[in-house]
Amino acid sequence: MLTILLSTALVLGVLIFVHELGHFIVAKRSGVTVLRFSLGFGPRIAGFTRGTTEYRLSLIPLGGYVKMLGEDAGEELSPEERAGSFSEASVLKRLAIVFAGPFSNFIFAILVFTLIFAFSGIRELAPVIGTVTPGSPAQKAGLKSGDKIIAIDAKPIRTWDNLAESIEKHGPHPINLLVKRGDSRLSFTITPAVSKVKNLFGQTVQRPLIGITSSGDLIVKHIDPLAAGYYALVNTYAYTKLFFQAVVKIIERVIPLKTLGGPILIAQMAGKQAKKGFVDLLNFMAVISVNLGVLNLLPIPILDGGHIFFFLIEAVMGKPLSASKIEIAQKVGLIALLSLMVVVFYNDIMRLDLGSFTSWLGNLWTK
Repeated sequence: MLTILLSTALVLGVLIFVHELGHFIVAKRSGVTVLRFSLGFGPRIAGFTRGTTEYRLSLIPLGGYVKMLGEDAGEELSPEERAGSFSEASVLKRLAIVFAGPFSNFIFAILVFTLIFAFSGIRELAPVIGTVTPGSPAQKAGLKSGDKIIAIDAKPIRTWDNLAESIEKHGPHPINLLVKRGDSRLSFTITPAVSKVKNLFGQTVQRPLIGITSSGDLIVKHIDPLAAGYYALVNTYAYTKLFFQAVVKIIERVIPLKTLGGPILIAQMAGKQAKKGFVDLLNFMAVISVNLGVLNLLPIPILDGGHIFFFLIEAVMGKPLSASKIEIAQKVGLIALLSLMVVVFYNDIMRLDLGSFTSWLGNLWTK
């Protein structure tokens, strides 16, 4: 449990700091006065003041914020204060300040992936068979658990993804597999069977399959450190695209709400990754950073994406939306966000092993 708590504090603390630092730096660069930089919400636990900015650690660790002068509608400012207020900054500067938060999360992910790929390589699934489905084309042809597929139709296979893509590309047509079994090399001719399966988003699709699963064995692809940034950029783009697709599937109700998770699920996953090693925890942190960036770009009032949407409207119309319209939109956004939080917390609690959790609390109390 201590590992879970420490790893969660590290993941959430770093990602919240990175996000808010983006807002903070661009606000300062834009000449906007920053009154407060807070990690967490609610009452102040600790902090200090430097210049015009209070830096604080707050009680509720589920986010953070940068408080800027003139940020609140109707805030009364003196003529001297207006020069450094958020509300008096140009629409482009306000756009940049708000966008800097999620943008920082993407940059952080790229940097972390770059470090991982440069020093640890890229880990991929090896084309080694874990299980063979009884009655499947693979089982009928004679494939066995532990077989390593090294070529399909004389084309080398290096990873499990290569294998899956090659089988799907050939469709329901015979393919020749070259397999390494122990010290021997064997050849098999197999005709994939088109079957109904669930894709990543839970949709039923038809795909040609031969009836095998991965062993889970990993191989490491060592790359030139100078190329690590390119692979990191590609990886970050892939996750960004995946998370945006997931949001669309949730709206279309293809992905059920019960699959969503919140801080408790993040804590459980952070603990698991920390036990595997620091590199796994760093990789998890980068993935969550992309997720956080995507989430904050959604055009929901109260999130960064909602503010960006309002500023874009202002840029097009040449004047800001009325305060009353923005207030109504933010109330709707707040209700939607709170409703979503209730759902994810409920899902998290339902996933918990309450027996183990209660036992841990009991042991902690007796100590």
